[in-house]
Amino acid sequence: MSGLRVAVQMDPMESIEIDGDSSFALMLEAQKRGHRLWHYHVQDLWLEAGVLRARVRPVTVRREPGTHYSAGACEVVDLGTMDVVLMRQDPPFDMAYITATHLLDHIHPKTLVVNDPASVRNAPEKLLVMEFADLMPPTLIAWDRAAIRDFRARYKDIIVKPLFGNGGAGVFRIKPDDENLGALMDMYFGVSREPLMIQRYEPAVRAGDKRIILIDGEAMGAINRVPVEGDARSNMHAGGVAQPTTMTTRDIEICERIGPILKERGLLFTGIDVIGDYLTEINVTSPTGLQQVARFTGVHLEAAIWDRIEAKR
Repeated sequence: MSGLRVAVQMDPMESIEIDGDSSFALMLEAQKRGHRLWHYHVQDLWLEAGVLRARVRPVTVRREPGTHYSAGACEVVDLGTMDVVLMRQDPPFDMAYITATHLLDHIHPKTLVVNDPASVRNAPEKLLVMEFADLMPPTLIAWDRAAIRDFRARYKDIIVKPLFGNGGAGVFRIKPDDENLGALMDMYFGVSREPLMIQRYEPAVRAGDKRIILIDGEAMGAINRVPVEGDARSNMHAGGVAQPTTMTTRDIEICERIGPILKERGLLFTGIDVIGDYLTEINVTSPTGLQQVARFTGVHLEAAIWDRIEAKR
């Protein structure tokens, strides 16, 4: 097909870690297919008289440390003239993130926004997953301190994390003999109006937290992320180590349950987290893992993503 005009809404190009960043892999694949790329930040958006504009720069990318991109002069474009917008900025999922989804609603689906902005807004990772409670470990979302203490009394060993956080930031394990739950709630609720997510601690995390990548609802690859000694978090941003893995019968069962719903909602590129037999998160904002899957299996899932995008265009 003829080259597409692709705008990439993401964090600064200079901050990309080229050997791990999934957005970079998507951009390399787009360029390889003859698509043209423009980059902009969320703060470069504005909406006036029903037209969504952005201050963008044309970019080219290459796998060269230190010189991994070149950018042209800034220009103002009507994003509605683009064929595709990749919404790839990192969370936190806050009002700025939510506002960006509302703005992108003005051009989607005439311009294909990946992932669908309304579905991203309505399905942040730690809330969408609650639609599948029977696939999850015991989980609570609450502001109420008595409810949190009661959950802890029932399950003893728990994980406490901010509902809209990312990358393992602010995630704590509270063991049965830990006296810090009250202080942790004081600290968190003193600076945030958001609830906490509380889950039963799953010892299986020591063997890894599996990231499974689904493309248009179809499971296509997986990696395992193993926490370092002395840390309950497996996120690669928090020091978790990526390892090769295979999908179990339970993994396939989980994906078959949730995949059709992800596809129906326009969530073309998602990453789910599975610990042992339990689904813990569905990542829809800016999922990662493409380069790690390619490193272990030789399969470049960014190609499959662009196949689906091109089919929709």
